[in-house]
Amino acid sequence: MSTFAFGTYRITDQNPLHIEALKEAIEGSIELIDTAADYTDGGAERAIGYVLDRTPDSIRNRVKIISKCGYTDTKESLTEQLDKSLQRLNQTKIDCYLFQNPEYFLYDAIKKEMPKDAMLDAMYEQIFNMFSALEEEVKNGKIDSYGISSENFSKKSDALDFLPYEDLIQLAQKAAHKLGHTTHSFSTIELPINILEQDGLKCAKWAKDNGLRVLATRPLNAHYNNLMFRLADYENSKEYDYYLNELLEVSDDELLKPLYNIIEQMDMNKHKFGWVGEYDTFLITQIMPHIQKALQNIDKNALEDLLRYIELFLVEYRKTVAYECSLRLRTELKDIFKKCDKQIQECALEFLLEQKDIDYIVVGMKKPTYVQEILTLKS
Repeated sequence: MSTFAFGTYRITDQNPLHIEALKEAIEGSIELIDTAADYTDGGAERAIGYVLDRTPDSIRNRVKIISKCGYTDTKESLTEQLDKSLQRLNQTKIDCYLFQNPEYFLYDAIKKEMPKDAMLDAMYEQIFNMFSALEEEVKNGKIDSYGISSENFSKKSDALDFLPYEDLIQLAQKAAHKLGHTTHSFSTIELPINILEQDGLKCAKWAKDNGLRVLATRPLNAHYNNLMFRLADYENSKEYDYYLNELLEVSDDELLKPLYNIIEQMDMNKHKFGWVGEYDTFLITQIMPHIQKALQNIDKNALEDLLRYIELFLVEYRKTVAYECSLRLRTELKDIFKKCDKQIQECALEFLLEQKDIDYIVVGMKKPTYVQEILTLKS
């Protein structure tokens, strides 16, 4: 049976809610934290270090940390990333350190027009070199074990953008023997598995058969039929119309006509997003630049109140978009979730909890309320 790990993909030490969520998870029954050197530019690791420094030893000692290095092809770069991670975490050792996405090497090889067999041989050589470097870090006492995190574990021998996994144990043993170790310290694989993307379960079974630990990522963000879905139900905003009309009213003059048009268009298109993450990207890349342009000639005395109206509207707009996306999800995936009489996120997580070949489900918990929901499912 699986259990939950605290995922820190968007966690930062600059957000008090993130710190509180991490603290609540650790003081609850969450015993594994999944992070990486590049999450929020090191902010996730700093947040973990901050919370653990203020956690009693009786609780802190049961918490394990998994971190990751970014894509690299040199021992020096890996060691540098590991040392920085240890510094940010304020730890002398990390329980497990993962090498991320070695299959990215294939993209570089494809650009160089290398033959297929040569590409795979070169990738295996790179993995062996990284395993050797990680075995050395085990010997140096900086990590207890290591592994691989990949979006593309596969047994497809004819695919060029997938990572065949059958030879990983052999490569780890070869790396261990190179350093004079009797056994390797390759312990963990991390890969996407969810109720819509179940191909990873084959790799998970192979991993468990070979004594490895399996972490499932993206439990609620699923690729399916070339679309992205957020596997969750959301409540509709009860205050959206109020804040919409209030903002339209204050921007209904000649000077603010561009802002009025933006808000009106947003209202017309609130049901057109495929999933809420698509809206989040659109907000940053499209909506905010247009809003900033629309406000560039506004008097500073009036700008503060106007920004408050905009902020309140955007909060409720996102809730409305999320609700519209969940309605679309229920419609487009009705056959998959027809027996789900709970919230979709509960059904999706319970599916993973029942998988015997998954050890940990990595869930993002940016708010204390998210932690409480997960702890309720866990119990």
